[in-house]
Amino acid sequence: MTDQQPKQQQATTATISTFSELAKLADYSLMESLNCDPDATENGVDHDERQVFSGHYVPVKPTPIKDPEYVAHSDALFAQLGLADSLAKSADFMRLFSGDISQVPGPMRKVGWATGYALSIYGVEFIHQCPFQTGNGYGDGRAISVFEGVLNEQRWEMQLKGAGRTPYCRGADGRAVLRSSVREFLAQEHMHALGVATSRSLSLYVSKTETVKRGWYAEGSQSQNPDKVVTEPVAISTRVAPSFLRVGQIELFARRTREDENVDEQRKALAELEKIVLHLIEREYATVIDKQLSLPEKIILLAQAFRDRLTSLIAGWIQVGFCQGNFNSDNCAAGGFTLDYGPFGFADLFNPQYQPWTGGGNHFSFMNQPKAAQSNFEMFCSALQPLLTSEQDLLALDGVKNEFATVMESKMNAMWAAKLGLKHLNTESRKTLLSELQLLMMQTPVDYTIFFRELSSIPKGIRPLKKSFYTQLINDNAEQAAKNQQIETRWVEWFVQWKASLNSDMDSSIEQVSEQMKQVNPKYILREWLLKPAYQQAAVGDYSLIRELQEVMANPYAEQSQEIEDKFYRLKPLEFFNLGGVSHLSCSS
Repeated sequence: MTDQQPKQQQATTATISTFSELAKLADYSLMESLNCDPDATENGVDHDERQVFSGHYVPVKPTPIKDPEYVAHSDALFAQLGLADSLAKSADFMRLFSGDISQVPGPMRKVGWATGYALSIYGVEFIHQCPFQTGNGYGDGRAISVFEGVLNEQRWEMQLKGAGRTPYCRGADGRAVLRSSVREFLAQEHMHALGVATSRSLSLYVSKTETVKRGWYAEGSQSQNPDKVVTEPVAISTRVAPSFLRVGQIELFARRTREDENVDEQRKALAELEKIVLHLIEREYATVIDKQLSLPEKIILLAQAFRDRLTSLIAGWIQVGFCQGNFNSDNCAAGGFTLDYGPFGFADLFNPQYQPWTGGGNHFSFMNQPKAAQSNFEMFCSALQPLLTSEQDLLALDGVKNEFATVMESKMNAMWAAKLGLKHLNTESRKTLLSELQLLMMQTPVDYTIFFRELSSIPKGIRPLKKSFYTQLINDNAEQAAKNQQIETRWVEWFVQWKASLNSDMDSSIEQVSEQMKQVNPKYILREWLLKPAYQQAAVGDYSLIRELQEVMANPYAEQSQEIEDKFYRLKPLEFFNLGGVSHLSCSS
């Protein structure tokens, strides 16, 4: 062992125990390499909505929440970053991550930044939701990045959610309430534990005195839209990722290359597009794209790498029952991970049209997510086109784009095969097996998570699978009883066919196959009816359920205690069906 090796190991395992040590790791590559909005203020006091015509970011000073109180932090992410847990409750750390950056030591900066982006939905460009009807008002309306640096040999960006108004606020107050902050804080870390690429949660602080009014659901309401105005405490959660670059950001600068008839302005827009694409490569794809390659070569490889990540991401969402709810291009991370936990949900019943967000529509429903991803990818490829001039390069990019559906289908087939314990779904009979299963799960109906977890034990018959059946929803009469018998017969036939397919694939013990299935079929999922009491208790200062959910959901594939199983591994209670804020919710936060 050389002298260099122990030093490297020490560097990656050292714990940052003081705020000044964290500050020394600040390294603002985005602000140093990209263009600042020329109309921005130097001090970051830029909180009124306005048009941003050029530049990659706007310097903005967050608006701190009043009288912040610690709610939670992610000990898993702290460990990964090399941060001591004690930092989360230290005065300097709390001050920064509750929105006050006025006292940070150098080389940290006393101003944060917000970014603009375009909006497209299923390949259709939108500007009418922009207050100015130009598309120059979309962007981070309440999300402000305050730190970028290299921790444990990896670059991270830290962004405050609910940190006050920015030029992109579109008239809103820039705040996030505790309810939505708890949901996002827990969901990000749970997704990481599930093995699905995601932004991460660093910390969560709530104001003890500051509140805002939001539309929400009255207790017991089954209304689709909020039917009550409630007063809620404001909070700031900090999300962390290698970058927060979105497909919509690349799209914004591509649009500008064709929107201005002035040749000089077009050249400026093209230069800004090239800059942000190269910055994306540096931040997210430096390990797979050689710096020495030409720009066209880099762009083709970028499209391929993003396609691979995005298709894997969507297969991961379907695997664990996650529905993003609002998968526009501006909510699609260009790094290929889950971003934006607003109207998300984890499915209880298997339903291809499951959509937790009342404003989302069927186009963003559970099993339509591959199509939504394809539309976002096509917009991404279109945004790269202005940087390519040769017919050969444009054809190569088109080839990458046109293969998306094939790659997506391959990833989906591999995912379903793994959930079923099979090696592949490469025959019509096995695809029919999957189709019949999905039909049965809808007709029965079946709890998605519990069914696949029980199947992972490879039972001898269908009796254990009935633990996932929502039989209490089926009417008890003669006609329905006959239908139930028919469905049960079909279940038995399906099970026999599945067992035959399993046996034909098996080249190891049943125990080994079962263990492999349990590694892709989680036992514990962050269901909305588990989240509701957690944020309700938090609103009155009781954070115990948040911390319990943190612990349980950090190990979603593991067998836990019988007490935990009884509490968290069960069917959705009947009283929560069709309940506003649980079975469905608005985007209000």
